[in-house]
Amino acid sequence: MILKQRINGFVQIAAFIHRHLNKQYIASETPLHQGLDQLIETAGIYNHWFNRQNIELSLKNLTILLEKEALDDFSEEIKECPEKTIALVCAGNIPLVCFHDVLCCLLCGHKVLLKMSSDDNVLLPFMLKLLVHYEKDFESKILFAEGKLANFDAIIATGSNNTANHLHYYFSKYPNIIRKSRTSIAILNGDESSEDLKALGHDLFDYFGLGCRNVSKLLVPENYNFNHFFESIVDFGEVVNNKKYGNNYDYNRAIYLLESEKFLDNNFLIVKESQALFSPVSVLFYETYGGQTEIQKFIKQHENEIQCIVGKNHIPFGYSQCPVITEFADNINTLHFLLNL
Repeated sequence: MILKQRINGFVQIAAFIHRHLNKQYIASETPLHQGLDQLIETAGIYNHWFNRQNIELSLKNLTILLEKEALDDFSEEIKECPEKTIALVCAGNIPLVCFHDVLCCLLCGHKVLLKMSSDDNVLLPFMLKLLVHYEKDFESKILFAEGKLANFDAIIATGSNNTANHLHYYFSKYPNIIRKSRTSIAILNGDESSEDLKALGHDLFDYFGLGCRNVSKLLVPENYNFNHFFESIVDFGEVVNNKKYGNNYDYNRAIYLLESEKFLDNNFLIVKESQALFSPVSVLFYETYGGQTEIQKFIKQHENEIQCIVGKNHIPFGYSQCPVITEFADNINTLHFLLNL
């Protein structure tokens, strides 16, 4: 299968998703749209973090990722090379989080051997069946691992810091990308508009804050007043109606109260001063800074743990969960890794 065909398959997926989200079905594809709707419901039943809103957000972001012009530019450096089998150990924190790795592998002409997360094991297989529907030659390129991983040439895996240590131990003899835990921060200067802070709400609450691109920490000026911030994000209050998010909020609030910790609270988000970078679900940590030197020192100190920086002169507010195709997890260029095996 030539590169042009491979690109076309993904472009067709983007077109299908666009039709699905806009209810512009082609008659012959109606069963496929019905199937996707059923899988969205199924995914939400098995994983209560995966509500329809968040799944459809992931699908919408895929249509941007898979625009033909972007794919053409992204694929310019791809050369035909010997086929390898790439094992992908998929995370399951947000819907379709492994899709970019699959895209890179298949664009390079490799096979993928997928070890699915039990938290996200229906949406990606559907998308790959859709890919085969549009370009049948992909069928031989897509494998699913049952049990122990075996018969592969390289591995890409994502997990927690503890999981990453185990993965390094077991797979050190293979070419690998082993990703660790990362999170994202936002830098405020106190001059943000209501629109800026409302947009920041998406960086905080999309996917219930479970993604590495979700903001879990704010850097704010000394004596920052959070009233404007709380007023601006009030429309996101419905997150607490999700049972899992609500349970986290109740639990964390109770713990902080029992331990007499100081925190701010608006009935769906706890804001707490802390030097820690990773905050629990429903909690947002913050630190104050006295100037740009302190900001740069903080970023340098945590450069191997920060995925995104949101704020003026960085990723615009509201766009942390809208990565372009050339943004790679852990800032490791997956395409270069695959092309140099």
